[in-house]
Amino acid sequence: MKGMPKAPKVHDALIPLVFLIVLLIINIRVFGTDGLSGSNQIVLVLSATVAGCVAVFKLGFSWETLQEGVVRSISSAMSSILILFLIGALAGTWLLSGIVPAMIYYGLMVLSPVIFLFAACFISAIVSVSTGSSWTTVATVGVALLGIGKALGFEEGIIAGAIISGAYFGDKMSPLSDTTNLAPAMAGTDLFTHIRHMAKTTVPTILITLILFIVIGLNYETSGSVEDVKTISSVISQKFNITPWLFVVPAVVLVMIVKRVPALPALLTGALLGGVFALIFQPGIIAEIAAEEGPYYYLGFKSVMMALFGEIGVVTDNDIVNELLVTRGMGGMLNTIWLIICAMIFGGIMEESGMLKVMAEAVIRKVHRIGSLIASTAATCVFFNITTSDQYLAILVPGRMYADVYRKRGLKPENLSRTLEDSATVTSVLVPWNTCGGTQASVLGVATLTYAPYCFFNIISPFMTILYGYLKIGITYYEPEEELV
Repeated sequence: MKGMPKAPKVHDALIPLVFLIVLLIINIRVFGTDGLSGSNQIVLVLSATVAGCVAVFKLGFSWETLQEGVVRSISSAMSSILILFLIGALAGTWLLSGIVPAMIYYGLMVLSPVIFLFAACFISAIVSVSTGSSWTTVATVGVALLGIGKALGFEEGIIAGAIISGAYFGDKMSPLSDTTNLAPAMAGTDLFTHIRHMAKTTVPTILITLILFIVIGLNYETSGSVEDVKTISSVISQKFNITPWLFVVPAVVLVMIVKRVPALPALLTGALLGGVFALIFQPGIIAEIAAEEGPYYYLGFKSVMMALFGEIGVVTDNDIVNELLVTRGMGGMLNTIWLIICAMIFGGIMEESGMLKVMAEAVIRKVHRIGSLIASTAATCVFFNITTSDQYLAILVPGRMYADVYRKRGLKPENLSRTLEDSATVTSVLVPWNTCGGTQASVLGVATLTYAPYCFFNIISPFMTILYGYLKIGITYYEPEEELV
């Protein structure tokens, strides 16, 4: 009869982790920002293989036991995977219906040369919340705002800092964002609980950021044209039927969230309503997406279905607007879902074999206070952003490492998910060799170390979450009877 498996040591756990880090560094150098398309997923599978070999051949675990751990790990993420599919569908119909374009259109209207930096941050935040993507925001509206700001006499580093600060606010707070879905999936909470809890630190941080940009902006003499932004607004208004009635759909979804309707029915309602409003308000866009002739009910059905499941794009005579008005539907979420599944395979083996536990215990052995625990989590996330060059891994690995520790300390999982986003999501863009830092520097043509000092939102966020931890502000606890459930 085979004996009981041995408890892992820290050096056992470090073998697959070091393998993961080294292979990811090589992977990023080879594939760059295309890592999410598949190579990062393969790295996770290979790292899971190494972890499995350590568990089987060194610690004495059976493959059947490890496989059960993998299945449980993947099962724990199924709710988030379903939500990601619906978010892709919602993004598609909200573009088709003109909801996202309307958000961008009205957001651009707040631009004022006198308070340009404030406006650049605010507009980037509006666009990023509506699209769920900091990368898309920076690459489209951000590029336009950078050109305008330089024409007005601002230093490009300050402009880029304002744009990135706003874009990453939206990346954190938008239910359409993949990182905003990834963090609660790793921590073990739901999307809307995560967003509500994260607002406690994120809203004060963005307010401080906006105040700083107002102070800096008022010290510049601004003069020049904002015609580029006006052009974007004009193109959107000519292409879409822009009306405040479109905001009924996001308002309905918002009410459902406030009323604590579960995420799946709320998002499904938003996606379906988006399709209905597309049929009512955007007959021209419906015909364009369908790309054929026929009765309107046929064209409408085809266009809405295409928006729900696949990539659609609205074509204008403005390249910036064209890049902004693209969505990939449910299919666009497959790479992120693929990454989550591969990460859960790695995490499942590491967790079942006890290697995650021994690593977490080594990190927090001398951590006795909630503030120290949250600070340790934030530091771990920043460490993974620097060493793995990928924000997803900076969320995934610490999320799996600390989930059980937070539970045993009586802290609800939204405390962990908030810390992951406050430290992992936002600091990735500050690292020159991270995929986020490299991408934004390339897109904007501004070196990472040039804009990094002005990314106030990204710099303040991890300190804000640590401060809240030490002061025990906005911390949620399990009730005694539910703590070990």
